[in-house]
Amino acid sequence: MIEIMSQASPEFEARLESAKLDAMKELAYGASHEINNPLANISARAQALLRDEQDPDRRRTIEAINEQSLRAHEMISDLMLFSRPPALEYTEVDLAALIKQSADEAKEVLQLHEVGIELVVKAEPSTIQADRSQLLIAIGALVRNSLEAIGTAGNIKLSARIEKEQAKVLVEDDGPGIPPEIREHMFEPFYSGREAGRGLGFGLSKCWRIVSEHGGIIKVESPEAGGAIFSISLPTKQKTR
Repeated sequence: MIEIMSQASPEFEARLESAKLDAMKELAYGASHEINNPLANISARAQALLRDEQDPDRRRTIEAINEQSLRAHEMISDLMLFSRPPALEYTEVDLAALIKQSADEAKEVLQLHEVGIELVVKAEPSTIQADRSQLLIAIGALVRNSLEAIGTAGNIKLSARIEKEQAKVLVEDDGPGIPPEIREHMFEPFYSGREAGRGLGFGLSKCWRIVSEHGGIIKVESPEAGGAIFSISLPTKQKTR
């Protein structure tokens, strides 16, 4: 009996982990929905107060309230996306144009932190079947994660290529390295990687969910010299669902 239980243990543990994740997703979605309403009310009231307030000190206080409520709203939106992602809308997506847009959208905030971004795309055609808007969210989350790790004065490299019907997107940075014990959990929701200077795991778990919904895989490596390499692998063509 002990031997049978021992053999069944890995399968049982896998089912248990899956059930725990499902329960966590439902809890996150329900809580997010309830929290979003008061947050929207706080933000709306703060913006209304700003329209009439003239005192500089009070304006700064109200602006801080509004900014923090919007930040909380963004985090809640990440949770909701992880819990119940929208149905993907597949179109023909130019991979080169996609990562160029990702870099353009991040350029302003990167410049504020003196962080450069390098684009590397092979010249051959790079069209894939994907949900463009969702992939932009995923790549943007990785770029923001790299920025958090670097802080100020550093570099991010964004590259893309197609190999044997697999699209590869890499986001590399020269921030601090990531220990193996943290890399194992980086895509888990609610996991904090602050020990590696990488902030809360909402953005990374959101990225993992989007890639998974595309039938892809996301991995992270950390060279001995430091920095991190996040790689997304996606099928170039989607199976009919």
